Amino acid sequence: MLPWRFLGLVGIFTLCRGQESDCDNFSDLDFHETFIGTKLYVRLLLYTRANLECGQELPHHNFTKEPLFNITRPTTFVIHGYRPTGAPPIWINHIVHLLAAQDDMNILVVDWNRGAANLNYFTAVANTRHTAANITGFIESMEDKGVSLDSIHLIGVSLGAHVAGFIGAMLGGRIGRITGLDPAGPMFAGVPPEERLDPTDAQFVDVLHTDMNSFGLRGTHGHIDFYANGGADQPGCPKTIFSGKSYFVCDHQRSVFLYLCALNHTCNLTAYPCSSYSDFLSGQCMQCETFKPASCPVLGYDMSKWRDTLLRLGQTRVYFSTTAELPYSKTSYRVDMVTWNQYLRWGVVILRLHSGRNVIETRIDNKLLRFEQYTATRLLAQFDEDLYPVQKISLRIVTGNVIGPRYKLRLLRIRISPLEQQDRPLMCRYDIILEENAEVTFKPLPCHESRH
Repeated sequence: MLPWRFLGLVGIFTLCRGQESDCDNFSDLDFHETFIGTKLYVRLLLYTRANLECGQELPHHNFTKEPLFNITRPTTFVIHGYRPTGAPPIWINHIVHLLAAQDDMNILVVDWNRGAANLNYFTAVANTRHTAANITGFIESMEDKGVSLDSIHLIGVSLGAHVAGFIGAMLGGRIGRITGLDPAGPMFAGVPPEERLDPTDAQFVDVLHTDMNSFGLRGTHGHIDFYANGGADQPGCPKTIFSGKSYFVCDHQRSVFLYLCALNHTCNLTAYPCSSYSDFLSGQCMQCETFKPASCPVLGYDMSKWRDTLLRLGQTRVYFSTTAELPYSKTSYRVDMVTWNQYLRWGVVILRLHSGRNVIETRIDNKLLRFEQYTATRLLAQFDEDLYPVQKISLRIVTGNVIGPRYKLRLLRIRISPLEQQDRPLMCRYDIILEENAEVTFKPLPCHESRH
């Protein structure tokens, strides 16, 4: 369960609305029903700013008679995935409130729990096509009533991402936008594009990956694909099967929680175009010249600043790292060092930033770094917290030298550039002498050169 503070702008609301006769709730099935299997039945639960606490089931026909549904507003469909236990997703109320905070829209929660709730995953997969056909028919009725497909946004989670893709394909890719949150991998890996979510399914497709080595789908499947922590193992998630259910679902569910956090503006998840996560961690992908005058893409609801560029580029991979807990955002710096060494040294860098008594630390150790004479080295330093203003900097280069004399390393220059907070000053220091495996602390100075 997410903490109350996560809801931010939308305030505290009641998660359990009760069983008021005038409210329609998401289907809540028991284990017996999932064990014997259920017959697919698709419901549409309508939420607007006028009824955030009380969903109204929208009829597939004569839906314009529902006074809360306004065809002049944009419409967002929220499509869940596989539900082996039959319980409602814990995040439904959260995403409804957060979407309503973005814009005055019709929010339609697609309840296909009778069809997704089945111990037989293959049955749920088969039902994705039928669910898509059902929703496609409804959207075609909307279009007949004058609704522009440009104004429709499909948000699909896991199997729901492929449901969204099938809907988009049936409508000839004319849907305005599809957002896929960790599209399901089992039964969809290695299949042709028409059998899964792909960029042709909508005018704009954005995808977030968090569990590609298990329940999620590898590869690129949108105009932009966000890879959180490389798109596989997520920090804070269990690493052994002894943790029970969480071991299986934590990485996969993280996609939803990251997206909710982005909708809530609690976290700033800036992502950087790169060929791989390894290259990103190695500091090779910290420029976003392609997107000027906009900055690097940010995960979230509003992608308008980057949309035209992404459509022109085709398919773009972007990477970012997160912390293990809310608000997930890391604070990133580009570190440029020029060394003047007589002897070649290999090692990792430990960087600490000080502000009064507060200290944050990062260890840049994704690979061994090479320090040699007159060599410029660029690093990505990411901290779990933000600390400002920075009053002192500590630096240590850790090598494998455990016996014999400590060699001295001379830095002709170190420059530390904030990546997300572009308004903050660059921090420099010139001509520093340090011993390997020993920490040196210094005050940052203004830089003589420009940011680039």
